[in-house]
Amino acid sequence: MRKEKVAKMFEIGRKMWVENAQALKNTFVRYYSRKCAVNVRKINPKVPTQEAYSIAQSLYQIIKQNGPLSVPNTWIHAKDAGISGLNSKTHMKIMLKWMRGRQMLKLLCNQVGSSKKFLHTTLPEEPQTDQLASPSESKPQTKKKKPSLKKKKKLKK
Repeated sequence: MRKEKVAKMFEIGRKMWVENAQALKNTFVRYYSRKCAVNVRKINPKVPTQEAYSIAQSLYQIIKQNGPLSVPNTWIHAKDAGISGLNSKTHMKIMLKWMRGRQMLKLLCNQVGSSKKFLHTTLPEEPQTDQLASPSESKPQTKKKKPSLKKKKKLKK
């Protein structure tokens, strides 16, 4: 009777160990099978740099004027604007990635239920303050550095 209980407990422990090992294996496989994030700073815009900047400026103006836009809506507005140098929708997507890498655009995600909608928007511009124009009114405060503990100990000796 006692041997049966010990055997049963051993079998339960073994099953738990196998299940934990399987879960650990699944987590390991899931983690290491993911692709690394794309470095958007290194994206090739497929056109000369000067032309890429002119296309980017046109796309930036479209997105700024029409608010956050999805890729299909951006393509519709770009076709209507007749941006020169923009070859296709795929080329526009590459340009949008290139612009994100240059900190010109930001990608937002709106999730409604189980569906997600990605929108491109311009980054907020820095507000201009009047304080920069008149430095005499505001005096910058300088902080005095506190000596480190080592210096304090040296000073005491």
